[in-house]
Amino acid sequence: MRFAHVRPREAAKAPRLVSVHGEELTFVDELFDGAPATLEALIAGGDELLDRVRDAAATSERHPLSDVEFASAVLAPPSILAVGLNYAAHSGELGLKTDAGPTVFVLWPNSLTAHGATTSWPRSLSEAVDYEAELGVIIGRPGRDVSEEDALDHVWGYTVVNDITARNIQFSEAQWSRCKSFDGFTPTGPFVVTADEIPDPQDLHIWTVVDGHTVQDASTGQMVRSVRTLIARLSESATLLPGTLISTGSPGGAGYSRDPQIFLRDRSTVTVGIDGIGELTTHCRILD
Repeated sequence: MRFAHVRPREAAKAPRLVSVHGEELTFVDELFDGAPATLEALIAGGDELLDRVRDAAATSERHPLSDVEFASAVLAPPSILAVGLNYAAHSGELGLKTDAGPTVFVLWPNSLTAHGATTSWPRSLSEAVDYEAELGVIIGRPGRDVSEEDALDHVWGYTVVNDITARNIQFSEAQWSRCKSFDGFTPTGPFVVTADEIPDPQDLHIWTVVDGHTVQDASTGQMVRSVRTLIARLSESATLLPGTLISTGSPGGAGYSRDPQIFLRDRSTVTVGIDGIGELTTHCRILD
């Protein structure tokens, strides 16, 4: 199934969970008494609740997807874990070494934003803001010290993430959280696709288009560490809680490494996409 958080275009109301069927949607909280209103609530209900939602949505009233605007695909994850240097081409172009273990940092929740939203930042902080297309993995079952063999059984679904980065700050500080956690620097969505729809997360086309030009074009099969391996390694030291978002790293083609460099400009539009999951568009404004 395919889910999203949306709100009416004419009012700034709280986001509601919908199931998406082509160009139509169903409001999940209208399917039956006690139905979940958010993705987090749906995940917490386990397989039984998902099955009930799936059955009810099959014959439910539908509305045009064009009548709503998107909210972030995840609203309140217990943590947002980002993985750096997980594609050899990206590590090389940044002049950084892929470590023996995964490079992991935490993204701040204020950075979450939606498909179609505008992300803005002060010119005084950065004129070197970059894009990074990433596969987002959403945990469904809690797991501690999960084996690679069992790792995908803990995945609830997948989404698209743009790990926007202020490169000047990234290379001036010892940690990477702040440079990637400006307000609106973690667009997600527009959709979350349940794990059964993605038989192999290492066989997905991932790409980025900036102002009409394709700048990233790769496969998730090029990851240094697969989704299975990342879940196993991350769960060695801490329990991965349901709803946790793992952003799994970006392929080569970052604007920082290009000659000439390509950074997100005032009024740039960047779309990152993963075949089978969706296309995530962000509009950019630089504030003087």
